[in-house]
Amino acid sequence: MIKIGIIGYGYWGPNLARCFSEADGSQVAAICDASPEARARAAKRYPGISIVSDPQEVMRDPTIDAVAIATPVRTHYGIALEALCSGKHVLVEKPMTETSDQSRRLIDEAAKRNLVLMVDHTFVYTPAVRKIRELVARGDLGDIYYYDSIRVNLGLFQRDVSVLWDLAVHDLSILEYVLGDQPVAVSANGACHFVGTQENTAYVTLFFGSGTIAHVNVNWLAPVKVRQTLIAGSRKMIIYDDLEPDEKVKVYDKGVTVANSTEQIYESLIGYRSGDMWAPQLATTEALRTEADHFIACVRDGETPITNGAAGLRVVSLLEGASLSMKHRGGPIDLDVMRRAS
Repeated sequence: MIKIGIIGYGYWGPNLARCFSEADGSQVAAICDASPEARARAAKRYPGISIVSDPQEVMRDPTIDAVAIATPVRTHYGIALEALCSGKHVLVEKPMTETSDQSRRLIDEAAKRNLVLMVDHTFVYTPAVRKIRELVARGDLGDIYYYDSIRVNLGLFQRDVSVLWDLAVHDLSILEYVLGDQPVAVSANGACHFVGTQENTAYVTLFFGSGTIAHVNVNWLAPVKVRQTLIAGSRKMIIYDDLEPDEKVKVYDKGVTVANSTEQIYESLIGYRSGDMWAPQLATTEALRTEADHFIACVRDGETPITNGAAGLRVVSLLEGASLSMKHRGGPIDLDVMRRAS
């Protein structure tokens, strides 16, 4: 039985506690939060387990095998490093750290101690994203032309991160998983409309060596909540709407054909293809429960997580590049140069 300590019981921590308490092979042994109100909620929901205010109490407990961290981003590195140094496996909420240097230090520490380091990129574990990855890997879509996502809503404003580091991280992790390719350059623009806060609106464009282009629109100031992604390939196209109750993924046999003979060129350079639409059946398993099961299996069997520290580092590096581009009013950042410099 893997005993888990939950550090942070604010917005996301209760979900982690619920999934780990329900999963086979794990047991929530302690919940830690600095807020008396949060501790009271945890004690009411989980009577009989240790409820503490100081993460040190979790770190010193030799019966706890792993920790799940759901605290503000600025605290991720310190808490995760302390947990690893205490011999505990770590699942840390996204984004992994504030800087890529911090991410590398955690990766090195986990490797040195032979511990699991996993990042909570929840969307990677959704049935919809897994199906999309399967379709792309199988070649059903052909060459990927573009990924175009809009992820907007009204709030929740974060104190320590911009909308880029809060919402865009989801699409960056999805791209990392679905395409299995790293962009070569990034361009980003953003705006902050309120004094004392970070950017609440951002537009990110990623360029890949294959010719694929990805665009991500994230916003905390939209009147409605939208979670929609278009993916176009040379053979088929996808609409992924995470708010759809049933048909979250729709595959369209639509596209264009380009003339490849002299006679066709004189008639028309571009032709259009319009076929059927189908919605693949998706599992109904909750993504976070799938992720919790995966973390437990990795700890138990010594496996490498799908969203391991290296995946977390790649996403943080992209966020750093996009943030740098925003400071230069959208100037493109050569990511290969950044990677070599680091």
